[in-house]
Parts: sequence; C-alpha cells; structure tokens
Amino acid sequence: MALPMLESVGFRAFAAEKAVTTPTRMAFLYIPNGVNMHQWVPKGTGAGYELSPTLQPLANLKGEFNIFSNLAHDKAESNGDGAGDHARATATFLTGCQAKKTAGSDIRIGQSVDQIAATALGDKTRLASMELSTDGERTSGRCDSGYSCAYQFNLSWKTETMPMAPEMDPRLVFERMFGMGSATGSPAEAEKRRRYQKSVLDFVMADAKSLQRRISNSDNRKLDEYFASVRDIETRIEKAERMKIDMPAGVHVPTGIPQSAQEHIRLMFDLLLLAFQTDSTRVATFLLAHDGSNRSFPEIGVPDSHHNISHHQNNPEKLAKIAKIDQFYMTQFAYFLQRMKEAQEGGKSLLDSSMIVYGGGISDGNAHDHDRLPVILAGRGNGTLNPGHHIQLGEKTPMTNLYLAMLDRMGVKAERIGDSTGVLEGI
Repeated sequence: MALPMLESVGFRAFAAEKAVTTPTRMAFLYIPNGVNMHQWVPKGTGAGYELSPTLQPLANLKGEFNIFSNLAHDKAESNGDGAGDHARATATFLTGCQAKKTAGSDIRIGQSVDQIAATALGDKTRLASMELSTDGERTSGRCDSGYSCAYQFNLSWKTETMPMAPEMDPRLVFERMFGMGSATGSPAEAEKRRRYQKSVLDFVMADAKSLQRRISNSDNRKLDEYFASVRDIETRIEKAERMKIDMPAGVHVPTGIPQSAQEHIRLMFDLLLLAFQTDSTRVATFLLAHDGSNRSFPEIGVPDSHHNISHHQNNPEKLAKIAKIDQFYMTQFAYFLQRMKEAQEGGKSLLDSSMIVYGGGISDGNAHDHDRLPVILAGRGNGTLNPGHHIQLGEKTPMTNLYLAMLDRMGVKAERIGDSTGVLEGI
C-alpha cells in the first residue's frame, strides 16, 4: 500500500545531503455547457480584484489560484464543420485540435496535454495517468450533430485516434489505486472478492504498527490521518453500494456510485487527492460532466436539465438557475482545493506542489462561445506559479499556450500543442 511522504523514513537524511523537492502534479477539471458570464467574471484585475458571485465559494482560498480572462479554443469553433459545439468543446479542451466530424470509427483529434505529460513522466509512478468522470465511458455512437460520442465523453487522448476512457465508479478507481485487482467479472465474483478482502487497511495493519514504532510523532499523526482518509473513502463506497435503488429491467448500475451528485464528485476528488498524496500518479483528468450534459440539480432547486437551460435566450429565470449550477460546481472545486491545501508533504501543502486547471470549452452556453473561457489555475507548481490574481490576456489567447507553460513547469518539453502560438508568460 502506497504511503504519503514521511520525514522519518529516508526523507530527512536525504534532505541533509541534497535539496529535495516534491514532485509537481497536474490535473484538469472540466465543467460543461458554459456559465452565466455575468456572475462569473470578477471585477478588476491583478491582485486587487473582487471575486464574482459564482467565485464566492473560493473566498477563503483567494491566494491559491489565478483567474484568466480571454483564453480561447479556436478549434472548438465550427470552422466550416457546422453544428456540434458540445462535442468539439470537450474534444478540443485538452488537445487544441479540430475534431474530424464523423460518427464512425474514423475518429481523429490530437494528443491531449495530460497524455503528453504522462508519456514523459509515466515511468516515475505506478499509474501513468488517471482519468475520472461522473458520466461513464462512451467511445462510439452518434452524440452531437454528426460527431462520435467519443469526442463528447473523453477529455484525454493518448493518440489522435485513441481516447483514454475515464472511470466513473469510485470502487474501481479505489481498487486500481491500491492494487486489489480488476473488478471485472460477474457480480457474484466481485462480491466474493470484496467479502474476503474486507478493508485494504486490514492487510497492512501489522506492517503499519511496526512502522509507527520507528517514526516521529508528527509522522505518526500524518499516517493516522492518511489511514483515516482511506477508511473514510472505503466506508463511503460501501455505503453507496448498500443504498442502491431498484432500477428498471435491463438498466445496469455500476457498484459504488453514490446517488448524490455532490457525494459522487467529492468521492472522486478524494480519490484524486489520495493518488497525488501517495504519488500513484502525477497526471489526472476529471470530467465533472460531459458537454451537453442534461443532468438536473433538484438538490439545489434546479430540476431543469442543465443543457436545456444553458440556451437561456437571456431569460432572467434561466440565467439565475445557471448561476446556481455554476456555484454548485464551484463549491465542489473549493472542497477539493481545501483538501489539497490541508494535505502536507515535505513541509508544504499538496496544493503548493500542484497545478489544477478548472474550466470548460464554452463560455456563454446560449451563443456556444469558445472564447472568453471560464478558466482557473490553482496551486503554486512547486514555486513556479504566482497565484492570487485575475489575469486579463489579449483577446482569443490560445488555451494551449497555458498548457505549454504547465508542461514546462513539469519538466516536459513540447514545441507545440494543437493551435498553440507560444508559452504563456506572466503566470
């Protein structure tokens, strides 16, 4: 079982000989269908800007992120291909490339920034990258105006023709992380495996107790907190499995998926935190929902489908509901950043060593705009980023310029990503 960095186990002695830096991580979090731009854009620029209503959940973390205005994805525009903005928005977000308009098997887009990093750094961790979603996997079929569903349901692309299918079931993510084997097979086999494995912690407790006798009090506290976090995630997954509802015949519900959208998202965030904390991977993507998502949000008073009301036609009632959804997603993001800030390693927070992009491929959903994108970059990238600012860029600055800057901070050299024109400076 992977452990977080402990000063008592090799780190302190090694640090005396040589300066040690924690690894730099990157994650890309995607929100669908655009936002209410009037409620999103902050007032002012630089360090003295004022948070907008949508950004209020981040108030206690204002010094931990930068907000960008005027980033754009030109290749998400039609450029002669007609309708299909939602498919292009998701497919272009990390690639900066124009998706080939096809609903067949001849899909083509481009390698995504996360996979460029994973190719270069994947041999340093057990998992080269991690792909998460709340929507599941779709790699074929027609989804949006003649575009394959592969474009709409995949953020990550290993090659221009091979998407990296994301995982939506927390149980399967957990088992992949902790090496408990695949959860494939029949439901009976999966249940038998879970019954005999019990908690992953049951199998390491003897070793853990031996280790705890040899480490410092502060490391013991860190280890206790880590084990408590692992067990909390296991408990929440088990609860979700017990509380499954009866579904109509023929409908398959994967195990371990909470009914609550908030709980599902937060459980995936907690797994991502553990993956970074244990250095299981340094590269991740999380599709909070695919573009065009029709998810409703009755828990926050929005029973309408998200996609439908995103075409708001400047209707005040619809715009107010969109703002509620935007703030819902922002609240989950704030939860993740706070957890990252609280997790300590090597004398600083996990957030300090990370770069977390939060945003979407559409700004105003009514117009299907792919410029003025809502984008936040959180973390300090191991001291290479200067957060706490609203950065106003030139109009239609390629989003991929930001990605080049991030790759550079990961120690990964790339001359170009999609439509990039150069490394974004001043961040």
